[in-house]
Amino acid sequence: MNIYDQLGVRRRINAAGTLTRLGGSLMPPEVLEAMTEAAQCSVDIAELQARASAVIAECSGAEAGLVTSGAAAALTLGTAACLTGLDVARMERLPDTEGMPNEVIMCRTHRTAYDHAVRAAGARIREVGFNDRIVGAGVRGVEAWEIETAITPQTVAIAYTASAMNEPPLREVVAVARAYALAVIVDAAAQLPPAENLRRFIAEGAALVAFSGGKAIRGPQSTGILCGRRDLIAAAALQQLDMDIAPETWNPPQDLIPRQALRGIPHHGLGRGFKVGKEEIVGLIVALQRFVKTDPTAENAARERQLAAIAEGLSGIPYVAVRLLPAVETGRYPLLELRLDEVTLGRTAWGISLELQRGDLPVHLHERRAAEGILTVNPAALRDGDEQVVTARLRAVLTKRA
Repeated sequence: MNIYDQLGVRRRINAAGTLTRLGGSLMPPEVLEAMTEAAQCSVDIAELQARASAVIAECSGAEAGLVTSGAAAALTLGTAACLTGLDVARMERLPDTEGMPNEVIMCRTHRTAYDHAVRAAGARIREVGFNDRIVGAGVRGVEAWEIETAITPQTVAIAYTASAMNEPPLREVVAVARAYALAVIVDAAAQLPPAENLRRFIAEGAALVAFSGGKAIRGPQSTGILCGRRDLIAAAALQQLDMDIAPETWNPPQDLIPRQALRGIPHHGLGRGFKVGKEEIVGLIVALQRFVKTDPTAENAARERQLAAIAEGLSGIPYVAVRLLPAVETGRYPLLELRLDEVTLGRTAWGISLELQRGDLPVHLHERRAAEGILTVNPAALRDGDEQVVTARLRAVLTKRA
């Protein structure tokens, strides 16, 4: 019996992708081994974070980095850093920002439920632009001048959600921000792969970038990365670290925290609840180093073979149109689309997905296009042999009479 059997929790076949609610990615053996080893020793967490900062900087091209408890925590810490800088008095106040600059500009088309991560630091979102193009009411997207007109003395940063669909281009937003000495915070939580995106947003001028550590990087699911300007990473680190320490003996690593720039030592900050353990920091470091060395062509070829096996196993079912999208086409993972003839099936894509999730070994497919009658197989979290289970369950459900 494995640990989940002992706990009475069902293992699931995750063909939906690296979703948090399904536990994210599957960690490689070397990451697990490193975390086990890290758990056996005591270290100074600030010193370990300073080493992580160097690794993140090397991999991302940023000046510095921080391991966080997920990408959402990275956004909160990044926003807090923009609100306070290295002003320890302001750190003490968060999330109370009354009487101090506290506005973060965000395009309406960039807004998501993850806005909570920005607002949790005490920031107020100032929205600009319209959804004309998305709702079909017009042809124009948000333009850089609209962001510029929203800037006031209360503005501390511009938040940007990275997506192939989002406008204006990041370089244009950065140009506006630099003219007013403002930071641009990029939410790139799910923008890996491709691995080139680790450097892309920093290269385009973002002051801070947030990535998930538990998706494509395949680190611990509860980790994230905040990378960017050294001063902002220092402010974020100060607000995350355990600061229950005597001033007389505090000797922080200077490559992470410039003590000489502080007028005092802050107490526990807004990010105290976002702490990460030594095991998670080490796991993320090892996973990140592995990620940048991995050959994506070989990995995607193996994933495409899994998808091809599923597609072949579904051949002969007339009311399911199967289409394999290779990684070179999606720009990320290869995918297998199942377009369902819901009328003939007598069931919706939602209903099919629900049936797959029932049973002793539930199977999860991606449901983002279920409203169009499409379910998607994402192989990012499939183990070897899982494709056989997915095929068998799909055939059983799809050939069953309504």
